[in-house]
Amino acid sequence: MVSSSLDPMAGELPEHVSAPEESGAAPVTVIPESDHPIREQQLDREALKVLYRLRDAGFKGYLVGGGVRDLYLGRAPKDFDISTDARPGQLRQMFRNSRTIGRRFRLVQVFFKGNKIIEVSTLRSRSEYDIDGEEQVLPSNNTFGTLEEDAFRRDLTINALFYEIEHHTIIDYTGGVRDLDQGIIRVVGDPDRRFTRDPVRMMRVVRHAARTGFAIEEATFAALRQHKDKLGLCPPSRLRDEVLKDLQSGASRPWAELCMAAGLWTTLFALYEPLFAGEHGERIRQDLLRVFSVLDRIHARCAEEEPVKIPEHLLFAALLLPWACERFGLPETNVRGSSFHRLSCAIREDVDAVFGEPFNVQRMAKESLTTLLINLSTFHHARSQGSDPKWLKKKSYYRDCSRFYDIYLESQGMAAVSAESFTVERVQEAEVVAVMPPVAEGSGGSRGKGRGGMNPAFSSTKTGVFGLRRPRE
Repeated sequence: MVSSSLDPMAGELPEHVSAPEESGAAPVTVIPESDHPIREQQLDREALKVLYRLRDAGFKGYLVGGGVRDLYLGRAPKDFDISTDARPGQLRQMFRNSRTIGRRFRLVQVFFKGNKIIEVSTLRSRSEYDIDGEEQVLPSNNTFGTLEEDAFRRDLTINALFYEIEHHTIIDYTGGVRDLDQGIIRVVGDPDRRFTRDPVRMMRVVRHAARTGFAIEEATFAALRQHKDKLGLCPPSRLRDEVLKDLQSGASRPWAELCMAAGLWTTLFALYEPLFAGEHGERIRQDLLRVFSVLDRIHARCAEEEPVKIPEHLLFAALLLPWACERFGLPETNVRGSSFHRLSCAIREDVDAVFGEPFNVQRMAKESLTTLLINLSTFHHARSQGSDPKWLKKKSYYRDCSRFYDIYLESQGMAAVSAESFTVERVQEAEVVAVMPPVAEGSGGSRGKGRGGMNPAFSSTKTGVFGLRRPRE
């Protein structure tokens, strides 16, 4: 039975599982095919190709992480990631259509037709700083390890599962299957130590609880509240990327609710702290949650239909919308001429101070989201007179600002914004194929100079793309 995400604390540590810091070799549970719901035919075809190629070459390969979790829960995985005992150089020799990426730990991306990518990583060891060292942010570590060590490096028990194709079993070192059955989000190992080593793990806990509807285990939730201030140690760009994932997830409202319950929200977004503590705090909180409900409804468009994509700057503007309305009296404020210019400058300066700099937002995105907030009152007063005037429709910002104002209206109980206005065309899988150049022996997969490692795209059509034709087989 799955616990509600709004009841954030649940579950006790399984008796047969002990954290690696407190014991030697951890007991492992091997679950046969008859006792779990995953079947090989559910795996992505290209992922199976990689797994079988590894097996035939004498290596061991495992489907890992979110792919195993989602298949166990009966969901379609977004990614099929693979771990193996093969080293990156060996993987490059096996898969000519591949490249090596990553600084902290080298991953190999294997390319397939239709621009599909399967990421393959070498099993990693436990970091020495995760076992006994000083309390500091997790350092760079490129040490290869065993299956058990790799499992205990992962953030959550439900993401530390391995599926192997030889006997179709699930390998569980951390009690992840039991937590999936009970609907619990639990950190692998000691949550205090894991959050101290890498505070971003706190955001991943909340994200998975919001997406699955699972409850956060009691010790994990207590550690969230205790270490929330450590998020300030993380690079701003990393926090920005993590927040963007949650805004795009289709579960932004439960994510925000859990962040507020754990105290992470005002740590991440200090601009909301005085508003929540003020006279209208509860109203502002509800306004924010209603905006996220609109975003989630748009993102919930059926997979069979054309996919939707809300631009990043619009998502950030939606995050700031209740703050901007309270701070500047939007959208009722009606100013023109020099007064409008002063208001624009004030909004721009405040957005830069409270969001642009703290999250290292790129200049173009910052300007775009500021434009959305500045013109909110323009659209509000134009619509109050009837339809949008012709002069407004000619503006370069009309489409984005119109969609943003429609989101605001729906959050206030007005007509629902059309999800079709955010649809994107599907890319034909057979149209463009990424062609990877052969790698000479001993090159180590390093990038050459010149074009920065970019590879040309060849079309399957006769005319080609930019005059380039697909090479003959």
